[in-house]
Amino acid sequence: MNTFKVLVLTDHSGHSVQNSIYSLLNEMSNHPLCQNIDVASRGIAKNNAFFSNMDIKSLYGVRIDSNFSYSENGVYFSKELKKLSLGDYDIIFMRLPRPITDEWLLWLDAHKNQAVIVNSPKGIIKTSSKEYLLSIPEVCPIIRKINTVEDVIDFASQYPIVLKPLREYGGKGVVKVVDDKIYDGNEEYDRDTYLESIKESIAAEGYIGMKYLKNVSQGDKRILVVGGEILAASLRLPAEGSWLCNVSQGGRSIGADITSEELKIIRTISPQLIKEGILIYGADTLVDDDGKRVLSEINTLSIGGFPQAQKQTGMPIIKQTIDKIFEYANDNR
Repeated sequence: MNTFKVLVLTDHSGHSVQNSIYSLLNEMSNHPLCQNIDVASRGIAKNNAFFSNMDIKSLYGVRIDSNFSYSENGVYFSKELKKLSLGDYDIIFMRLPRPITDEWLLWLDAHKNQAVIVNSPKGIIKTSSKEYLLSIPEVCPIIRKINTVEDVIDFASQYPIVLKPLREYGGKGVVKVVDDKIYDGNEEYDRDTYLESIKESIAAEGYIGMKYLKNVSQGDKRILVVGGEILAASLRLPAEGSWLCNVSQGGRSIGADITSEELKIIRTISPQLIKEGILIYGADTLVDDDGKRVLSEINTLSIGGFPQAQKQTGMPIIKQTIDKIFEYANDNR
């Protein structure tokens, strides 16, 4: 099996000491199939032309070595910068959060040359939108596409519902609609007034509506899947008095087991995601009104939680992930 040259695209300006990239790349750099790793950050001013203007000749990065670690000033990403060329790499590993445009993803895919990109840009475009859930309704709560304020009112006349912008993440923009009220976080608003304020956003960007599940206090479980295999799961519980489970919204996370319903969900969606070039993803589940876990979201863009999952399970999650990345790259060269 050949060794691989790896390019990592990230944005260190949003990193914390908890970010998975440090443990992942340190493991990758010591892997026998890794020839070398260079990392380029969107947070470096010199890379603005590459990440914002799609200038293929304006990419700068640094070589990963044993000193690669988190620092508040991100000094590692800017010292000893060198010019990089996409054509020099066998694997492009994206650890980029939004905002990131579909246009940029397609441009990257068109200029990858022989490189295998993890995850596939075209696959990310198709699967990272919440609209993708409409293609797998059998494993989701009752769900509808929302294009107008009238759609919201009609759907909410049948059940309490949750509205989610198609391309937001981390719980951003998610609201609950109950009767004539809307709850944005724990703030209450008049429904019609609030809907009027987001009317243009609904029409331009689209939302999905999901039946609100009364068992949300039992937690939102994130299942970490690599190469179709479940590596770990963590249960994110809402803060007291809240209905949002995201850690960024005040929730907390603990290790969790997989239920039979969740195993069935992963077996249903993994073959479809692998076909779209999605090697690594996070699947989120909630407990429905019948007490069974259902799929609420899929994250295929920049999935975190690897060191936390390894700590919670005591299993070599990071090594398993890196092994699967090289195996996938070898199979798709």
